[in-house]
Amino acid sequence: MLLLVLSSCSVKEDEEKIGSRLDEYFQQKFSDSLPGGAVLVLKNDSIVFSKGYGLADLKKQERITTKTLFNLGSISKTFVANAILILQEQGKLSVEDSLYKYFPTFKNKVIAQKVKIKHLLTHTSGLPDNRQVSEDTVFYLTAKDEENWAPIMQTDTLVFEPGSHYEYSNPAFNGLALIVEKVSGMKWQKFIKETIMAPSGMLTSTITDGAHPQSGVAHGYVKIANQWKEDDYGEEPTFPASGNGGVWSSVEELVLYERALRRALFLKEETIKESQSVIILPTWDEAMPLQRGWSWEIKQTADSLKIVSHHGTQGGFVANYVSIPEKQLLFVILCNAPYPDEEFTDQVLQWLQEEQWLDTSPSPQ
Repeated sequence: MLLLVLSSCSVKEDEEKIGSRLDEYFQQKFSDSLPGGAVLVLKNDSIVFSKGYGLADLKKQERITTKTLFNLGSISKTFVANAILILQEQGKLSVEDSLYKYFPTFKNKVIAQKVKIKHLLTHTSGLPDNRQVSEDTVFYLTAKDEENWAPIMQTDTLVFEPGSHYEYSNPAFNGLALIVEKVSGMKWQKFIKETIMAPSGMLTSTITDGAHPQSGVAHGYVKIANQWKEDDYGEEPTFPASGNGGVWSSVEELVLYERALRRALFLKEETIKESQSVIILPTWDEAMPLQRGWSWEIKQTADSLKIVSHHGTQGGFVANYVSIPEKQLLFVILCNAPYPDEEFTDQVLQWLQEEQWLDTSPSPQ
């Protein structure tokens, strides 16, 4: 009993130590009177640190809290990927399906038959991003999934053979969102809310289908000529293109997302495991492995612990979601200005390593 009490005290002291270190660090990085961010660390099933810094809205002087909704940018892609996997588990589609099955009006039918859902999910389709965003910024300020995907369907050439190389693609996830709609028979935003967010308990998280939410959300900002300017819906071309970046959530509700993945609440355990492992493509033609799961980025720490993550940027928003499944650790940072979130992430992981939270050495016998 005494050993258990001492062990509990030691754990609490470790958590308080890392929490104090994180708070001191982020207080130096964010100002109370400027755009900022929200930070959270989950260890096992306990939130060991969470705090908001700075302002969500400069005009209204609203403060950022751990409940503030931020645009997640490309972290949204993991929700779209999971929607595809849910439909596959339901037997309604397969990642081996070609685009031609869902988009028979594709200009080049040979290309549409070559490119499969799995290639869109892993950014290996070879489809060029031929949207004329810079030439028609007014159109793309309000363009949605279908309008962003339409130019891709007109392509007559591939950058490379599908599945052979990697090139990050935003329009690929506009296409995937449309596939979710075609197969489910409902707006993809509604499908994700019903099949992912509701089972996870993400009750305040939302997905744009046009303009961004007007209340309870952070506004994105960029610094121009030493002045903070709003940079989200209405200012940033392609911002409404929901499939590649339309989800809004808080650090608190992303914990619910992580818990749902750990507990296999909306996908089978084996599906989640596959989605968070490097996907092997038989046509891969690079010396290095793909380093992608079904949308997730798959990396390793110096001690060979697997990191399952996704970065996001859109307008003035930057975000990072970093999970280390073997250690049951999650680090989330959401910012409403282009702060160096990946630099922050590296620093936090370094401290977790120093505190032996990422220790891979065998336990003493």
